[in-house]
Amino acid sequence: MNFPPAALAALSAVPGPALRSVLSIPARDETSRLPDCLNALAAQQGGVLAGTAVLLLANNCRDDTAGLARRLAPGLPFPLLVVEAVLPPDRAHAGGARAAAMDAAAALLGEAPEGVLLSTDADARPEPGWLAANLAELAAGADAVAGAVLPDPLEVASLPPALRRREAAEACYAALLDALAARLDPIAHDPAPAHGTHSGASIALRLPAYRAVGGVPLVPRGEDRALFRALDRIDARIRHSGAARVLVSCRLDGRAGGGMAETLRHRLADPEAPVDDRLEPARDAWRRFRVRRALRRLRAGLEEAGRLQAALGLAPAMMDQVLAAPSFGLAWEALQAAAPSLRRRLLLPSALPWETVQARRMLAALSRAEREGGAADPADRPLPVAAE
Repeated sequence: MNFPPAALAALSAVPGPALRSVLSIPARDETSRLPDCLNALAAQQGGVLAGTAVLLLANNCRDDTAGLARRLAPGLPFPLLVVEAVLPPDRAHAGGARAAAMDAAAALLGEAPEGVLLSTDADARPEPGWLAANLAELAAGADAVAGAVLPDPLEVASLPPALRRREAAEACYAALLDALAARLDPIAHDPAPAHGTHSGASIALRLPAYRAVGGVPLVPRGEDRALFRALDRIDARIRHSGAARVLVSCRLDGRAGGGMAETLRHRLADPEAPVDDRLEPARDAWRRFRVRRALRRLRAGLEEAGRLQAALGLAPAMMDQVLAAPSFGLAWEALQAAAPSLRRRLLLPSALPWETVQARRMLAALSRAEREGGAADPADRPLPVAAE
């Protein structure tokens, strides 16, 4: 999408501090939700709105999303640039809209090496400390920040009870796996507490990192996860921040294909539909985190290649191929593709109670081993040459 020069000139003419961050919001037919989103942004605390602009991409709208935004703009404490676009059929999807919005935001920042790009959804409500938390994480050394998304409690209360119970069980299990990951494969730039969520409702990254991965991948759905996978491949320092919090909609009539609304509708129609694909059985997760840590140590010269190769049953040539990858992210991606024991298995909701118990036992065992004088860091123990 070509960014309109007249719009760029209009924003550049807005008096105030030099532009250092731009928040992009793709929106399609969001007149009912957009005011709450903009009001939430107006309530951001910490004096961080100075130097921040918001770009709304109203794409393929059939309602007055763009007009409403323009009417609200004069009362907002930040410059709001409204861009209207009709995306072609091959890009008229969540990924295409996010890419167009973030590309336009990047165009506003030009070549500023310290520029910051952010993105959220038009039906999301960032909490008052959201922007400050994102900027603080970037200032502390992160290249990108994945914020925490929390379901709107009022909308959760309106969901069918069985669906509420399932969502709560899945969230509980996800938190346990996140805790296991932090214990078994601690990462200096992403310390606990952290989470495993990558959502378009809360993205922040440095402009050079965005340019380094070529922007948002043009996929119809899951563009948020695809963007963070691309950042992983270049070993960008990704912080999964629990301080950058956004309330997200739990409505069943959402517009984005592959979004939360579609997921909820599918789970309502099929109560045994698999859980989120980032989740897996606790034993599999334990193995994955241990192997990932071993690969990290191997690339740092602290682990023997032969031991990891034997543990995974890989041929020497395949291990050499993994080790030849130019980044840890690409090496880890290759190792997961090569090792049969690292292939992901679907997890059904009926298995969540058992897997939750297993994950809690694993965390308790790690704590007990530390108390009883085990290795100072359980994740640094040698990987056994056997399936765990």
